[in-house]
Amino acid sequence: MIESAKTIEAVRTQVGLARDLGKTIGLVPTMGALHAGHVKLIEECRRLADFTVVSIFVNPTQFAPGEDFDRYPRTLDDDLRACEAAGASLVFTPTRADVYPRGEAGATFVEVPGLSHILEGASRPTHFRGVATVVLALFEIVRPDIAVFGQKDYQQQALIRRMVGDLHVPVEVVTVPTVREADGLALSSRNRYLSAEQRRGAVALSQALEAARRAVAEGERDANRVRRVLRSRIESEGTAELDYAEAVDAHSLESLDRIEPGRPAVALVAARFGATRLIDNAMLTE
Repeated sequence: MIESAKTIEAVRTQVGLARDLGKTIGLVPTMGALHAGHVKLIEECRRLADFTVVSIFVNPTQFAPGEDFDRYPRTLDDDLRACEAAGASLVFTPTRADVYPRGEAGATFVEVPGLSHILEGASRPTHFRGVATVVLALFEIVRPDIAVFGQKDYQQQALIRRMVGDLHVPVEVVTVPTVREADGLALSSRNRYLSAEQRRGAVALSQALEAARRAVAEGERDANRVRRVLRSRIESEGTAELDYAEAVDAHSLESLDRIEPGRPAVALVAARFGATRLIDNAMLTE
């Protein structure tokens, strides 16, 4: 099975050896429970870098009290096999003490103003502080040239791009398109929580996004009307409890009044299906 580095010293040693050989370093940060979407991230990282590190760490600081930290799926043996099959060079599996040596309560945190407190951040106020902190810690440990993230977590990759720019972190952030099931449902580690009925209903997210995208392609420019298209499809699904349905600027994530060609815009949705909260997105204009 693929080699797993369990300590910061071990991963830095392996990465250092690769650098000594002139190799470029890529990083795919994950929380494990890997699926085909993660495999695509690893494959893209392999294409862009000579030495691909996959981190597996369920980060406690991005979960609020009452969220699913304790029951978040932990499938390390399966994850290691998936990393090996995808061609990863090294898997980094730190402990909480490695990432937070003074404990989470006494940790230094990174916060990205603005982006941290809208959309996902409005529903999960401490989430992106935890995300930014753990990602910056991983960047400092691995020192990658390239880091690869998925578009499914659109706000996350936008926030990381902002952090990297603001803090002058020398890493190229790459975003890989969302991988979907045949019926359009975005792959997510949390999909396994869904009952059969909830799984059938969850496709309403991708259907709503496609309806919004189609409306814009056919000439709709009023962002409020696009939001209504999103909401109506999701709210018509009896198993869904809508959190938000937004049309925003693709870079700043600021809410839009109008959607105009030449200004990239993205639709973002979130809803609960029972106890499971899912998110999805689609570009409206490029």
